[in-house]
Amino acid sequence: MSTAVSLPHPATGTRTTATHCPYCSLQCGVTMTAGDRPATLVPADFPVNRGGLCSKGWSAPELLDHPERLLRPLVRAVPGDRTSPLVESSWDDALDRVVAAVRSTQERYGRDAVGCFGGGGLTNEQAYQFGKFARVALRTSAIDYNGRFCMSSAAGASVKAFGLDRGMPFPLADVAEADVVVLVGSNPADTMPPAMQYFDAGRERGAEHIVIDPRRTSTAKNAGLHVQPLPGTDLALANGLLHIALAEGLVDEEYVAARTTGFADVRAGVAGYWPDRVERLTGVPVAQQRRIVFALARGERSIILSARGAEQHRSGTDTALAWINLALALGLPGRPGSGWGTVTGQGNGQGGREHGQKADQLPGYRKITDPAARAHVAAVWGVDPESIPGPGRSAFEMLDALGTDGGVRTMLVLASNIAVSAPDARRVVSRLGDLDFLAVSDFFLSETAELADVVLPSAMWAEEEGTMTNLEGRVIRRRQAMSAPDGVRDDLQLLAELAGRLGAAGFSGDAGTVFAELGRASAGGAADYAGISYERIDAEQGVFWPCPTPEHPGTPRLFTERFATPDGRAQFTRVEHVDAHERPDAQYPYVLTTGRVLAQYQSGTQTRRSRSLQLIAPTPRAELHPDLARSLGIASGDAVELATRRGRARFHAHVTDAIRPDVVFVPFHWGGGASANALTDPALDPTSRMPAFKVCAVAVTRVGVAAERIPAPEGAAQPATPAHQTPTAHTPHAPSRRRTTSVKSTPRFLSGVYPITGEGLGKPGPVDPALRYQVPEGKTAQALYFRGGNSTDELVYLLLVRDGEPMRWFPIGARGDCHVPLRVVEDLDGGTVVELHAAAPVGVTGEIVVDLGLVEV
Repeated sequence: MSTAVSLPHPATGTRTTATHCPYCSLQCGVTMTAGDRPATLVPADFPVNRGGLCSKGWSAPELLDHPERLLRPLVRAVPGDRTSPLVESSWDDALDRVVAAVRSTQERYGRDAVGCFGGGGLTNEQAYQFGKFARVALRTSAIDYNGRFCMSSAAGASVKAFGLDRGMPFPLADVAEADVVVLVGSNPADTMPPAMQYFDAGRERGAEHIVIDPRRTSTAKNAGLHVQPLPGTDLALANGLLHIALAEGLVDEEYVAARTTGFADVRAGVAGYWPDRVERLTGVPVAQQRRIVFALARGERSIILSARGAEQHRSGTDTALAWINLALALGLPGRPGSGWGTVTGQGNGQGGREHGQKADQLPGYRKITDPAARAHVAAVWGVDPESIPGPGRSAFEMLDALGTDGGVRTMLVLASNIAVSAPDARRVVSRLGDLDFLAVSDFFLSETAELADVVLPSAMWAEEEGTMTNLEGRVIRRRQAMSAPDGVRDDLQLLAELAGRLGAAGFSGDAGTVFAELGRASAGGAADYAGISYERIDAEQGVFWPCPTPEHPGTPRLFTERFATPDGRAQFTRVEHVDAHERPDAQYPYVLTTGRVLAQYQSGTQTRRSRSLQLIAPTPRAELHPDLARSLGIASGDAVELATRRGRARFHAHVTDAIRPDVVFVPFHWGGGASANALTDPALDPTSRMPAFKVCAVAVTRVGVAAERIPAPEGAAQPATPAHQTPTAHTPHAPSRRRTTSVKSTPRFLSGVYPITGEGLGKPGPVDPALRYQVPEGKTAQALYFRGGNSTDELVYLLLVRDGEPMRWFPIGARGDCHVPLRVVEDLDGGTVVELHAAAPVGVTGEIVVDLGLVEV
């Protein structure tokens, strides 16, 4: 069916244009009427939103003529002095300053001293050209984007399990036809309201919807079952559900045998996640665990959807893998109307990560380390493959090294407000101040733009051409409905001109030309757009990738016959629950988690300037349970200060029984004194490099009565910003030896030599999968002795852990050893899991020698 692109409006001289909302990953279809400003829009009967639109979409035209909109380039009145005011300038002057900074920085410090940071709101063409600009015009490896803070854990899990990352491998319409839908850490009723029509249709058919979320969100209120785990325990819950599925004979053994590999190891791993233990870890009652498993297994069409609530953790990739393991064991992926998917958040969160903004990727979702991928893309770009830089640092690692030896010293930021959106935001703001030069392209003077040497005004969504890829993998057209104000350029034109000034050829400011090149560059890759054209998108209301040829119909549903792995089988991966990087203690006794609210979006650069949305959500509110509020003397509306090890921020209190008594929730759309990300933990997932946004330890204090404006925390009370250092990340070590259970014997030994890196004596953690033993069912075991050695110059200790709880600890002095007979140790019953964890002072590295002897009877 053909979609009208642009039609004249009778008697007014305006025109109507079919385009798309600028906000979330639904990319709802809208029809804009524009000509004489202001423009207006109405929702379109597009296959995704089917006439629906949320308050953000309705209010989007307000911002096109907002009085704070940037219309001229801004530069510092005194070059190099960021304390001097930003003043209007010409494009020539502004771009001259950017080019001079790039050249002087690279001449002095090398090519990688210039970096690029992009956004998930850029069109596919802009994201592609930004990646090309970094690798060809700048020859730098230093590029990443804010999608690293959004989709990276789910993407890493999808690639590992299925060989391909497309957030939702089936159309959104499948949700309406599903018998059972389990939502893990997702709140579409607030984050993408038009999607709820599919959930509503499912419930009208009698479908069962289960929401797993620490908060009773608007989505959870309409679900058949809502369970409230402690933030950071979703992996343990998923493993526990698979344990029940195995115990109850609910696993689809025929599917597992025919379409997967690696299940035996996962089967052994989840044996230790029996229901009572999982209830202790997560707070989810056994009866609810059983209900979830039986519902998924008995549904003819069952879907599991995860989102940032489950994934923005230092074990986020493993958590997504745990839910994928459950889906595979039940035979869901690739089955009609069933499967696992992740709910993409940002408008082009899917397309933005496919075509080269990420530090380790080339267009078409190709790995930058793959020689064949480099050769293919180099041929399209007309460059030598050897000239394409290798992988760079991930987003937070790049930001944390700004201004250092070996780090970025000049940076170009497009469509990202990292001063608000990055974790440990005060630290990131400090790092931005360490740069020699910062250039930012944006619509408004965001908190990041306020710190820049040069600010470049960008065209907004209704003023540009391009494509976006929504949460289903549907490539859609963003059509120009109106001209940008005089003096404003879109980011394609900006990159093309900058590249030309830097002496690099082959860059175009025309979206159609760039999209055609993107198709050639992506051809043969995992995200193959080669068969997609603007004409096809218009005629078919979007085309699903992969679509390798013009004759190919596109791929609405993936994995129906085979997975995108070399052998065509999905890969199970054994994963283990680990504690949050920060656990509550006496100083910070509660758990903080963050998220979105209905009337705001991302860092709020746009939505906080919308008068309509300000009336709905004028200030950020911290949600506290009535029991917690009562114990702290806090009433609804009071001013409260939240404090973590990284910073302090103030909010209005919202007292509600919709949240767990031990958890505090705050939205992340505000900056300044109400910056949620001034509080969050930058500990990184070892695979995805995703920061731990969703859980850290927090203290809560009442600081005043209800007031319209709350003053920011006193600067003197803020914790000192840490010096430049390598970001904390949990890095698992490969086993140094293989244990075998092929020969059964009474003695059991957990032994070997293992590397150790200290995260603090107060933060013991698993050392190696080999230092884990599960007592077989029907058996009893007892620990007999422990021997240990320490090669480091500091005290370390090992902790004997039973079912996640400390049992006995063994200190080992610097370059020392110890031998402890364990004559009085309780019996370990069948099913018990014993592990050895280790702790050392922060930064201490070396080896430990471990020998724990047990007897099995």
